[in-house]
Amino acid sequence: MNLIFDVDDTLYDQLEPFGEAYRHTFGSYNYGCSLDDLFIRSRLYSDEVFEQVSRGDMTDQQMHIYRITHAFADLGIDIPEDEAISFQQCYADNQQRLRVDPRMEEALNFARDQGLRIGIITNGPAQHQADKVRQLRMERWVQPQDVFISGKVGIAKPDPGIFRVVEQGMHIQPSDTYYLGDSYTNDVVGAKQSGWYSIWINRHQQTIPSDAEFQPDYVVDKDDSVLDVVKTIWAKTAGK
Repeated sequence: MNLIFDVDDTLYDQLEPFGEAYRHTFGSYNYGCSLDDLFIRSRLYSDEVFEQVSRGDMTDQQMHIYRITHAFADLGIDIPEDEAISFQQCYADNQQRLRVDPRMEEALNFARDQGLRIGIITNGPAQHQADKVRQLRMERWVQPQDVFISGKVGIAKPDPGIFRVVEQGMHIQPSDTYYLGDSYTNDVVGAKQSGWYSIWINRHQQTIPSDAEFQPDYVVDKDDSVLDVVKTIWAKTAGK
């Protein structure tokens, strides 16, 4: 049994550094908007232009401005570009103090103690994502060669190509592999269309149509135990 993890909003709660940056930059304005809603919209806009950034058609700063200004605009709020930049600077500073979600730490410790293979697949610029992995001290559970970053590999989720790279690099089989991630499009769809099992880390209580082509095998909602899900799967597969 192999457990492969996403990074952002999976290994750590991305809303924490986002919320701190929001309160620092916009707290005095009393916008009254839902922080959770703003965050989800920001992530959607980030995903929307991910390929443009990867190709070099949009700079990182342009993407940062785009995602937060459009997220606010969806809620009827216009913010100036300089405040979008200030927000991103504060957000980036907060990401220098990341910590693994305690629920994830429990699951990671169990997986390590049981001798399971543990890896990481994450989308994003190579150095930026590598810095997050370092901040989270993931070397406690994951070997450096088992960290796969789209900016380094040259393929991004949900493309099955990056999942194939991981299989080859870690010498693992799809039928024995479970991918934990928060994004339905990148993580659930990416894993399922690659023949992997999917554990959807649904922190923000999102929904997917019941008739969607790809459905996660397990769903971990905001207050659910990741460890319990991993133990359930381990109990089913330990004898195989």
